[in-house]
Amino acid sequence: NGGDRVGAGDNALVFVREDGVRRELSWSQLRTDVAAMRSYLRSQGVKSGDRVAALMPNVPETVVVFLAAAGIGAVFTSTSPDFGTAGVLDRFSQVAPTVLLAADGYVYAGKRHDRIDRLAEVAAGLPSVRTVLLHGEFDREVTTAGLADRLVGKTVLTLDDALAVGSALLATDPSSGESQLLPFDHPLYILYSSGTTGVPKCIVHRAGGVLIKHLVEHQLHCDIRPGDRVFYFTTCGWMMWNWLVGALASGATVVLYDGSPLHPDNDVLWRLAEQEQVTLFGTSPKFLDACAKNGDKPGVEHDLSHLRTVCVTGSPLSPEGFEYVYRAVKSDVHLAVMSGGTDIVGCFTIGDPTRPVFAGEMQGAALGMAVDVWTTEGISLNDSPGVHGELVCTAAFPSMPLEFWGDEDGNRYTAAYFDRFEGVWTHGDFASWTTNGGIQIHGRSDATLNSAGVRIGTAEIYRQVDQIPEVAESLAIGQEWDNDTRIVLFVRLIDGITLDDSLRQQIVKVLRTNCSPRHVPSKIVQVSDIPRTRSGKLAELAVADVVHGRPVRNTEALANPESLDNFAGLAQLQQ
Repeated sequence: NGGDRVGAGDNALVFVREDGVRRELSWSQLRTDVAAMRSYLRSQGVKSGDRVAALMPNVPETVVVFLAAAGIGAVFTSTSPDFGTAGVLDRFSQVAPTVLLAADGYVYAGKRHDRIDRLAEVAAGLPSVRTVLLHGEFDREVTTAGLADRLVGKTVLTLDDALAVGSALLATDPSSGESQLLPFDHPLYILYSSGTTGVPKCIVHRAGGVLIKHLVEHQLHCDIRPGDRVFYFTTCGWMMWNWLVGALASGATVVLYDGSPLHPDNDVLWRLAEQEQVTLFGTSPKFLDACAKNGDKPGVEHDLSHLRTVCVTGSPLSPEGFEYVYRAVKSDVHLAVMSGGTDIVGCFTIGDPTRPVFAGEMQGAALGMAVDVWTTEGISLNDSPGVHGELVCTAAFPSMPLEFWGDEDGNRYTAAYFDRFEGVWTHGDFASWTTNGGIQIHGRSDATLNSAGVRIGTAEIYRQVDQIPEVAESLAIGQEWDNDTRIVLFVRLIDGITLDDSLRQQIVKVLRTNCSPRHVPSKIVQVSDIPRTRSGKLAELAVADVVHGRPVRNTEALANPESLDNFAGLAQLQQ
């Protein structure tokens, strides 16, 4: 009911697509559509605890179905339509949804991607699904002709028709659209781990805990106010979508964008920020790095006077990235760099609008989070700034997962978070405190490099190497070699540049001078592409598996799985 705090004519949702399509949904219309969808879902026999799945772009209709499901106690789960059939089934088949919402396609990087055939394959592979709702993202007058014939035994209806049925039912029975009073710990949605090391874990989140967590982060850490306009670049397959939609509870207008962040140019999201008068702009270090390398100056080229907060997450932001934001975007914004994850639908470390921002540092732990950095022996490093260790949380917090789906005895849950230190959440990040009371993340601890007995965070290497103008991006792994482990650095260079001895020496010098001799890789190899997960994180473990001849267990988790071919059988790594 966050919309009660703003005028009835104000928008709850604004949607902009890469190709310029724009739609608005007022608070009043959002309530109406959600009530109609609740009524329809109930008419289909959907009850509390049932799962409702969405294979959807980042559009208002996804939000409507999510809110409707939540209101009747159904458990919502979503992923983005760029996933292959196997990737979708790896996720949805585990939770057995009864309703599947899907779009006829999506737009990305100047192309229209039809998804009707994939929808048919997914729906056919989910025997639990009784109802398929088709959203016309390409064709607003989309029909189910042909789809129903391929999905015998399932109800197939367009989303618009389902809303019309729900509206008609509401006219005779208004109570069919009402929300249901549910327990604090009732499951709200299911999110999925990245799945780069096997079938994704199905993480069930509780409604009350998530709501509290988001209200704290949005209102206290990110200064979101009623009437603000909040944007985060995300898809429905990343936890930041859930985080973004949560801003409705603060009475803010949520700005949804679907498409590429770099098409037709690096300016597309900054134009969006200007046109929609965005107050909170959320993005990734990778996007900011691309803008910086391109020499973009968004603050000069656009009116960003409404912008108060820039949020960044997905991977560590280098000190140069901090400096770029304050130099080229806006000098008086609050740069809130965050780190958390799908596991908690929120942050362990986050911004603080009441404290100064220091380049290269997250300002501190989120409120209500007993965050610390521990040695491998379980000793706190709170009084040892600069010393690297494991990021832990030493007390329970509201948005801890309720459970893993299908984990009847809780063993998988315990193994995921509490095996390292009994009773203490270990998140798997390599971190350190700073002299300013802030925190730095140095990469995933399972991808940490060990050089001459010293643990090195991969983020330390990327910070230096990625600042070299010729380097587009880099990835480092530890290769088992000659009864030891050596650091191998892969670099993707800008177009037209070839790795030669001069550039190799430049990379070595930068790492030796700005880090230490232990940070210098034994091998530097040029590749044409580097794999990332669909949320933009470097897939270091997948590359390590390929280099060592081990199978990569779930390439569907990668945005560009074909890039793994670059790392197989490299002659440079056999000597």
